[in-house]
Amino acid sequence: MKHRIVVLGAGYAGAYVAGTLARRLSPADTEITVVNAVPDFVQRMRLHQLAAGQDIEAPKLADVFAGTGIRLRVARVTAVDPERQIVAVADADGGGELGYDTLLYALGSHGADRAVPGAAEHAFDVAARPSALRLRERLDSLARRGEGGRVVVVGDGLTGIETATEIAESRPGLSVALIARGELGARLSAGARGHLRQACDRLGVTVLEHTSVEAVEATRVLCADGTALSSDATVWTAGFAVDPIAAAGGLEVTESGQIVVDRTMRSVSHPNVYAVGDSAYAIGDNGRPLPMSCASAGCTGRQAVEAIVGRLTGRKIADGKLVYTCNHISLGRRDGILQMVDDEGQAKPKYVGGRKAARVKTGIVKMSLWATSHPTFGLPKRKHRLAAAPDANGEKTGRVEKARISGTHDVRNPEKPTRVASETPLTRR
Repeated sequence: MKHRIVVLGAGYAGAYVAGTLARRLSPADTEITVVNAVPDFVQRMRLHQLAAGQDIEAPKLADVFAGTGIRLRVARVTAVDPERQIVAVADADGGGELGYDTLLYALGSHGADRAVPGAAEHAFDVAARPSALRLRERLDSLARRGEGGRVVVVGDGLTGIETATEIAESRPGLSVALIARGELGARLSAGARGHLRQACDRLGVTVLEHTSVEAVEATRVLCADGTALSSDATVWTAGFAVDPIAAAGGLEVTESGQIVVDRTMRSVSHPNVYAVGDSAYAIGDNGRPLPMSCASAGCTGRQAVEAIVGRLTGRKIADGKLVYTCNHISLGRRDGILQMVDDEGQAKPKYVGGRKAARVKTGIVKMSLWATSHPTFGLPKRKHRLAAAPDANGEKTGRVEKARISGTHDVRNPEKPTRVASETPLTRR
């Protein structure tokens, strides 16, 4: 019987891990299934551009995984049972259950719960493709009206800044306001903050600092200081959260619902479950939790691949870097900010702004799309067999099967060997 690897989510992290595992592990011993709620790859880093009215490519996952041997299941994950090693899914045919031997959890994040009264009913967001398209339709309707309109963006994180500036540049007929709870760009260096303010002034974005929102209505936003802002389209960008599926399944999670993992992205409570990207609570090399970001998806995904391949084949697990070095912020299509951060996660004094920063950000998103669309490019063609391949009857010894499932290292201390799977000779193909 083949070792079943199930990957939940085909975003930046999930698609990368699935493709890389398909190239590095022999299909004679393994089968890889990817479960994703939609049939397309969503460029989440560019959803603010999609909402602003730009055409953003959404490759079909069937095309992305063509020729890799990966099985694609278009379905929504409804539950995970790590004790039974089962994933429950729902689709147009009613859904079902998928069994696994190794689970890679990469369901990502979504817009945070909108506890502010009226926000859930009246505000738009850019956390997913359908919601970004709904905002786009609303902005199109305002343009067709021919009377302009007012857009209010709530939240001054990177998503809020990018959304406000993108809409202002792409739709100059609209009036755009950005509500910041504190100082605009508080996490940036002084120079970068100044650059951001100049960009907002140039694009006509009105910034309200040190302002909190108390309620959202259909045509206005009510602030705590009594200010009422008229709004034809309110965009909520105040934070992200993860689904409660992992917590409901009994995996050890943080208060935010992220799966607690060790240095190799392995769940500290269930050793055959790995988590990457926004779903993982991973401690970086600086001793701080990695932030939710595409960069974190990359480094956690690479580490998970090394751990899964290493444990299944008996190889030494490579210790990759878990670092967060900079923030890339687009300010429309022709401006941006590249802000380097130090080991403590604080902004360094030096930054790059303007067209050069915009080109860097554009290059990053293009590279991310290309890498996702070519998941096995550049990887070694030699595929590794598992530490113990099935015999003619598909049976395995209890000792070897236990080594495959539990791995070769202690969950909380990856450097401490528990059972050496490489006692069984390796075969390669």
